[in-house]
Amino acid sequence: MMKIVFMGTPDFASGMLKALLLAGYPVVGVVTQPDKPKGRKKEPVYSPVKEEAISHCITVYQPKRVKDPEAIEAIRAMEPDIIIVAAFGQIIPKEILDMPRYGCINVHASLLPAYRGASPIQHAILDGLTTTGVTIMRMNEGLDTGDIIKETEVPVDKKETCGSLFDKLAGEGAKLLLATLPEIEAGNVTYTPQPAESTTPYASMIKKSDGKIDWTRPAIEIERQVRGMNPWPSAFTVLDGKLLKIWEAHVEREEYTPGDPAETGRIVRQDGRGLYVTCGRGILVAEEVQMAGKKRMKTGDFLRGYVIRDNDLTRDLPGVRG
Repeated sequence: MMKIVFMGTPDFASGMLKALLLAGYPVVGVVTQPDKPKGRKKEPVYSPVKEEAISHCITVYQPKRVKDPEAIEAIRAMEPDIIIVAAFGQIIPKEILDMPRYGCINVHASLLPAYRGASPIQHAILDGLTTTGVTIMRMNEGLDTGDIIKETEVPVDKKETCGSLFDKLAGEGAKLLLATLPEIEAGNVTYTPQPAESTTPYASMIKKSDGKIDWTRPAIEIERQVRGMNPWPSAFTVLDGKLLKIWEAHVEREEYTPGDPAETGRIVRQDGRGLYVTCGRGILVAEEVQMAGKKRMKTGDFLRGYVIRDNDLTRDLPGVRG
């Protein structure tokens, strides 16, 4: 079997590393991002890929910049036949791309050339796709522009969250990777060049501020935002001067349009089903919410212990930016 160096960082990648190891592939080294400080004590936390590698006693290398000469030489010393990259988080330099005899391949969570970039899963939900997928491609120096080797389609359910779609695509990506590697080694794959231009805008990195709800937008778009920002950074607004996260919602009266844009973001009804909020078009019903410092809960339960004093959800908190 080919000797593999695996480069990845989050859960999406750790599942693929685990699948490779369970299938018996010789992973001679793992490259992942440096540990990040978290919590009040700012203690370093391992990436999911590092956790998986350590549990199998595999050498882990964590360069701050993979393009630095010492990082390139450290990976060269691992003598990989192939390098597999999945959500690594840094641009791979040409010296590494040209290193293994079978090249570098990437597992990308979209049907390329759609959704090149760092956040294809979130953007697929935000755009209301009913189908997305996973692509195995041979990497080049561009951003997700390499030759396509294999693709598989994955349906997107109507209530799909980023978290649930993430799990689906990670599982399908692992299966596709295991099906592709023997064909690469045997020389039985076709490398199909991508068009120069993507079929969608670049799927840029999601920021915390992307969760802030703009109530002048259509309810159908805000409902997608609620799902696309779940579990991180979550869709949020402000109620009674406090941050309110919305975890689950649906659209009612999609044809409704307020006469005055200033009337958007108003709670016009509240009951056991949810908070009914006016949008630029339609009404969004917030079914599961979480007030700052409290647990997330169904809105009916939330209303039993909370009296809403201000029906306006459009005011800002200090430090909350769009």
